[in-house]
Amino acid sequence: MKDLFRIVLLLLLPFLSLGQYDQNYIDSLETALTNAVNDTVRLEINREFGFYFQDSDSDIGLEYHQEQLRLAKKLNLQLWEADAYQQVGYCLRWLDNLPGSYEAYMKALNIVEDPSSSNNGWGYQNFSFSKSPEDARLSIEGMIHYELASLYLRTRLLDEVRSHLFQALRIGEKLQNKKILSLTTRDIGNYYYESNEPDSAFIYYQKSLKHYENSPYQIQSGVVYLNLAKYYAGEQKLDSALVYCRIANSLSHSEYKLGALVETQLLLGHLFQRTGQLDSAIHFTQNAIKTAKNFNGSILRGRGYVQLASIHNTQKKDSLAYYCLNQGKSLLDSVNNAYITRLLQFQSLDFDQKIRLQELERENELTRSRIRTYASLGGLGIILLVALFLYRNNRVKQKANKVLKSTLYDLKTTQSQLVQSEKMASLGELTAGIAHEIQNPLNFVNNFSEVSSELVDEMNEELDKGDVEEAKALSSDIRQNLEKITHHGKRADAIVKGMLAHSRAGKGEKVPTDLNALAEEYLKLSYHGLRAKDKSFNADFKTDFDPNLPKADVVPQDIGRVLLNLINNAFQACASEENEKPLVTVRTARSVSPSGAGGSAEGIQITVTDNGPGIPTDIKDKIFQPFFTTKPTGQGTGLGLSLSYDIVKAHGGELKLETTAGDSLPAVQAGTTFTLSLPVTD
Repeated sequence: MKDLFRIVLLLLLPFLSLGQYDQNYIDSLETALTNAVNDTVRLEINREFGFYFQDSDSDIGLEYHQEQLRLAKKLNLQLWEADAYQQVGYCLRWLDNLPGSYEAYMKALNIVEDPSSSNNGWGYQNFSFSKSPEDARLSIEGMIHYELASLYLRTRLLDEVRSHLFQALRIGEKLQNKKILSLTTRDIGNYYYESNEPDSAFIYYQKSLKHYENSPYQIQSGVVYLNLAKYYAGEQKLDSALVYCRIANSLSHSEYKLGALVETQLLLGHLFQRTGQLDSAIHFTQNAIKTAKNFNGSILRGRGYVQLASIHNTQKKDSLAYYCLNQGKSLLDSVNNAYITRLLQFQSLDFDQKIRLQELERENELTRSRIRTYASLGGLGIILLVALFLYRNNRVKQKANKVLKSTLYDLKTTQSQLVQSEKMASLGELTAGIAHEIQNPLNFVNNFSEVSSELVDEMNEELDKGDVEEAKALSSDIRQNLEKITHHGKRADAIVKGMLAHSRAGKGEKVPTDLNALAEEYLKLSYHGLRAKDKSFNADFKTDFDPNLPKADVVPQDIGRVLLNLINNAFQACASEENEKPLVTVRTARSVSPSGAGGSAEGIQITVTDNGPGIPTDIKDKIFQPFFTTKPTGQGTGLGLSLSYDIVKAHGGELKLETTAGDSLPAVQAGTTFTLSLPVTD
């Protein structure tokens, strides 16, 4: 009967844990762990212990989740194993071990991305109140994407942050999982706040608050109110910021979320300093420092001391201000040095050196295995082998670190040079097109100037003869020529101003733009630029523009570079000796696509089509990869389409490829179409 009571208690733990943790709760967990009847019960208790400590004493929480991982592997419970890896990654992230955190998250993701991992779904209700093992698998996958976004936010890789957050959001919406929805919308708000889009951040903060209010999962709800307080503080609405800050302070304290509590107390101190209530500012800032010290929050303590120094400086207490500033600087410097090292390790995972280090680790593991085998040969031998191994391992790691740093530096330098090379190549093509485009009006100016000069001579001759009427007729012809010179001069001036407006590097501001005019200008520039570079170039082009196309908010020079790149590629693809009638077609049209709210969103599509040989299937998937090119060596950097893809993504649009290779389907017309889709904002 006693064992039955314990099991029922453990099944209720996920629900009991929603309230405030206290010593009685910890004592009950320790008693249950001591009297646990089997490994499944121990598995759940270690998980609950890990949850209790992971935000306040992350190193202790890590030990409990590692024990959860060991038991999950022993019991072959894959969902629990994936959850354990996820929690281990969470604790390591709090401890600033970014490479270790990333590795743990990826191991968890590899497990749950396999649908068969839900076959043994024992205790699936523990995972975000799931209704089935499959729901549990998806909820764990959603939480992993959510936490990977938090990890990437530490490294300022905002594109990765956005990608993982919206993957988590899609899973949350599919499951209608309030835990994932509340956390994900909250951090999407943080993403927009970090991207300097406070209005979008505020919208997602409100969504997160609504999900929290309708959710049985209330842990970390204080963070939402803290985010709203930061928003109002940034908008200079200090009264509203203080109201939300006090709510966040109360909730974080009751939930025993020390990290959020310290953040809230620091913001309260900052707000009271701004309103001149210095005693209250000192009170909350000192509380933040004390609380951060309880869970070794060195970064938060350092920030607290720096803020306290600012307050004492306002009070003209120079000695206290200097002391606090020195304390804060010392803490932040020590944390930053360790953090920079781990950040470099984490970022290096994205380079080819990752493979080399994995091979090195496998080699080291093999060496360790041999050492263990030879250990039975005798004490002296094993001491010698261990010493040699440690020396060798240290040297290898030192060399690997040097290679990593050197490779990272060389790669960044090369990337910068190649990007600049691509931009200069694009600028050269643009300049050639502009020169060819203005040549026509300049020819008119020169011809009419020469004719006018001859007419002046004739008019002088008639005046010498005394034939005034004939002289007047000639002066009328001269006036007409001067009007034509002025007309064509203004035409050349308009061409230069218009083209340079698109080619010069500006602030990158989005403005309402007529995409029909933009596409036509860059089509002509591309055509004339290629003609100017290669007199043998011969191709035709046509346009099919929607006359009712709405304007789109874009950065004209950036979208112009995209169009120039696509059109140049199209001309070069179809203008070959084998193609009797090379043709490039540029079209614009409206488009309608489904929106996330169940409605539809209006957009614009620009297509660039050529009747060239098409792109072979085996390289089609590589076409947008950086540094991949089909051009001969020295004739292309392989960055044109990659940069174009990034520019379109930054505008919230898409760049797609459709192609038919003539050698694979001889009965079908070969060719390639690039489709550029952009949203239209009211």
